Amino acid sequence: MGEFSIIPVVDLGGNDPIAAFADAYGSTGFGYIVNHGIDDNLIEGVFEASRNFHALPLEQKLSVELNHLHRGYIPINTSTDVNSKLAEVKRPNQSASFMMMREDPAEDSATYLSGPNQWPDLPGFQNTLETYAAALTSLGQNLMRIALQAAGVTDDSVMSYFQVPTIWLRLLHYPPTPETGPADLYGSAPHTDFGCLTILAQDDVGGLQVKAPSGQWVDAPKIPGSFVVNVGDMLHRMSNGRLLSTPHRVINHSGRERYSCPFFFDPHVSLDVTPLPGTGAPRFEPINFGDFLRQELQAGYDKHKPAET
Repeated sequence: MGEFSIIPVVDLGGNDPIAAFADAYGSTGFGYIVNHGIDDNLIEGVFEASRNFHALPLEQKLSVELNHLHRGYIPINTSTDVNSKLAEVKRPNQSASFMMMREDPAEDSATYLSGPNQWPDLPGFQNTLETYAAALTSLGQNLMRIALQAAGVTDDSVMSYFQVPTIWLRLLHYPPTPETGPADLYGSAPHTDFGCLTILAQDDVGGLQVKAPSGQWVDAPKIPGSFVVNVGDMLHRMSNGRLLSTPHRVINHSGRERYSCPFFFDPHVSLDVTPLPGTGAPRFEPINFGDFLRQELQAGYDKHKPAET
């Protein structure tokens, strides 16, 4: 990873988006994606849905509290990044959120995290989120194809595992964090994302920071018309380390409420993640994505901890 002080811009409508992607994600791991084809009204609609949801009475939000399928409302002070390799994290993240995943007709015991979503009684909410998730799924598939080419992958048959992907749309609300608060009180503690691609829509409040190799935290404020997109640990492994999974955090010292809508685009849980053909001698051992997810979620969320016997 080279030193950086700004987040690069990748223009999907440019002359060579694959080369631009390779440069940005081979050196920084983060980029602003522009000319992505997602309508501004669709993005604003999901922010309006988020604000409406978080404004509901707590009792109504708790009626769809996070379940064992990882769908629903995650109250503030209930999620702690205990597996962070970047900081000793003892305090919960200072955010509340609503989590939507792939809409399946029913839970299949053979497929981890399969099942239907929980929906609050909020007019238009489900339709808005499902429409946005469908559009972002198409964008995620396009970005994955670009990413594989940027990494030099010579056999893209892995894309079959992204036809029925694992998706996560998270509507996050961060209250202001006092500047005089404890040093380890984060909106989102320092971490790398564990999947393939994160496609982030954020408001203009700020607070997202990306860690450069020097240890400097580089601000990633909103650029109108863009998504902030970053590579996660699974794509880092699939690319044999060619595409970087970079640490980042959120600290909201703005004095204002912050809203962001990250969309995580990952393969089906059945995929055994391994360095792909064309990326060189494998640096990583194969791991099953579903098994990996189970370990991560059991560590961070009470709803996923195995029952005591």
